[in-house]
Order: sequence, then structure tokens, then C-alpha cells
Amino acid sequence: MKASAEIFNQIVNERRSVRVYDAEVPFDTDAVARSIDRAILSPNSSNMQLWEFYRVRDPKKIAAIAAFCFNQPAALTATELVIVVTRLDHWKEHAKHNVDHLKKQFKEPYGKKEEMALNYYQKVMPLLYSHDPMNILGFFKKIVATVKGISGLTYWQVGYADLRTIVHKSAALASQTIMLSLKSEGYDSCPMEGFDSRKVKKYLGLPGGAEINMIISTGTAKPEGIYGERFRLDRSEVVFEV
Repeated sequence: MKASAEIFNQIVNERRSVRVYDAEVPFDTDAVARSIDRAILSPNSSNMQLWEFYRVRDPKKIAAIAAFCFNQPAALTATELVIVVTRLDHWKEHAKHNVDHLKKQFKEPYGKKEEMALNYYQKVMPLLYSHDPMNILGFFKKIVATVKGISGLTYWQVGYADLRTIVHKSAALASQTIMLSLKSEGYDSCPMEGFDSRKVKKYLGLPGGAEINMIISTGTAKPEGIYGERFRLDRSEVVFEV
């Protein structure tokens, strides 16, 4: 095993979901900034990067958001909160950013490979991400996918619910990067899903198209902040070879 793998193995094993933090221990806020920068490098669907990260450091604001998290200790005692938000509503701008980036890399006249890459963001992404409030377009896209699936391969994740799932999966990948990064910096974290998402959105002033993926609390764990021994199902229960 390489030395880097041993270090990573240690980080993964030491990371625990911490519910109580020690406010008396000095905290390097730059560690959170570095962790978010690393999270931005996380893999995500089609490089659309439909995420945002909100840092909450003010104790009064942490207390306000903790109330929306049902005052669970992981939020109440946090030194800082990172709120991970999905932005499906930004798909057009982000597709254009990808096109602009590609055009800077390519030299004209474009070859077949370059045209395929540009068409992916100029044609395929609009076809996939376009949606309407009544999801009528998604219904017709499902019909097309079903017809194509009868005679060959098709892509089934074309409805609005599918799009939401796609961006939330990408945001979850970034969230895991944040938590592992914080552990590598010597700090602890807890991913929270128990919160009033509507009140958190309103508090942050987010538009309707934004959704809260998760709230990550961070700080230095108190001994009582780790609730018991880690339990995972036996490997034979969840790992299969095909």
C-alpha cells in the first residue's frame, strides 16, 4: 500500500459524525475555505457544477440555523456550518460556461471531436435539462425514452425528479470531499439532513430553484460527541462481484 493510501485510509477511518463540539479549542477557519476549494474539484455530472456552498460563522446565525435543525447538538455546538445547495436553475449559465471554456481550448476549424464536445453542451444539455413547472416536457421525454428503450439502449433519467436527483448526487460527492478534507485538517464534522429546508432557504434568501442538499457542521469533537462505536454491515452483505 502506498504511503498516500495509508494516510487516506487513516482519514476515512478517523472520520466520524460528531454531534458535540468543543468551543474552547482554537479553530482555523481557513481549513474550511481549503476544504470547500477541494470540494469544488469533486466529480459532478457533465461538469455542470450545479452547487453552491454557504459558510455560516457568526454565532448568532449559527444559533438561528440550529433552531431550524431542531436544535440538534451537532448544529447548536458547531464552530461553523457549511450549507451545500443545489442550483438546477443555473443549468443554462453553467452549460454556457463549459462552452466558453472549450472554445478557449480548441483551435478553429473545429474537428469532429471538438464539434461533439460543443454539441454536448449546446444541444444535449438543453435537451436533458429543459423542464417546465407542470413537467409536461418531462412526460414527453419519458415517452421518447421508453420508445427508444424498446429496441435498444436509452437514457431513462430525463424527468424533473431525475434532474433533481442528478444534481443532489453531485452535491453529495462535494459534501463528502468537504468532510474528509476537514478530517485531514484535524477537524470533525457531521452531515445533517434533519432540518426545516423551507426555513433555511428563506433565511439564506435563496430562490425557488435552489434546494438544500445538506448542512455540514464542523469543529473539534468532544469525547461525548461520538455516539458509540461505529457500526457497519458485514462486507458480505453489501459487496457483490458480478
